[in-house]
Amino acid sequence: MTSVENDSEHGRVQAWQLLCEWTQTENLRKHAQAVEICVVAYGEAEADRLGLTGDERAKLLELYSTTALLHDFDYERHPSAEEHPFVGVRQLERLGWPQEMRTAILGHAQYSGVPRVTHLDKVLFACDELAGFLTACALVKPTKKIAEVELPSVKKKMKDKAFARGVNREDVIQGAAELGVDLDSHIGFCLDAMKKRAEELGL
Repeated sequence: MTSVENDSEHGRVQAWQLLCEWTQTENLRKHAQAVEICVVAYGEAEADRLGLTGDERAKLLELYSTTALLHDFDYERHPSAEEHPFVGVRQLERLGWPQEMRTAILGHAQYSGVPRVTHLDKVLFACDELAGFLTACALVKPTKKIAEVELPSVKKKMKDKAFARGVNREDVIQGAAELGVDLDSHIGFCLDAMKKRAEELGL
């Protein structure tokens, strides 16, 4: 826990509390964590690229972490495209969460019409569906362990329309393209991030 997280009224602890208050379903909470792990891994790479250290680095990572955790926090109560993520974003605004977070959360829904401009906007969109897909790939393994999931099998399953029907493959492909990374590299990067923190995800 960094000092930034401790001092902030809008840190990871508060984001987790808000998520749990609005989301009772364990799978939805786990999805938020999986997306957080992927988004924070990209945040760390971005912080390295920008040469950020100390509080500046901690603030950037906190923004990436909390945005990912809260991207779907209103989904259980307001699952329709008319309401999600708009209801949640209005609540975040009332509670004083940062504008960058709210814009990224609006942008992760294709139908919102909000463009994805910043690195955070693009990363959240790119990681959302993919984190769900990688979780699904792990859960069909006999051991239910993500350690056993490999890139070739993920790519094969992406072509299988009957597998994890709820995951929008086009969003995964478009997300990697918007980030300017090769699709295989994107899948591998997120898979590696989730493997490193598999215990937190129960995978």
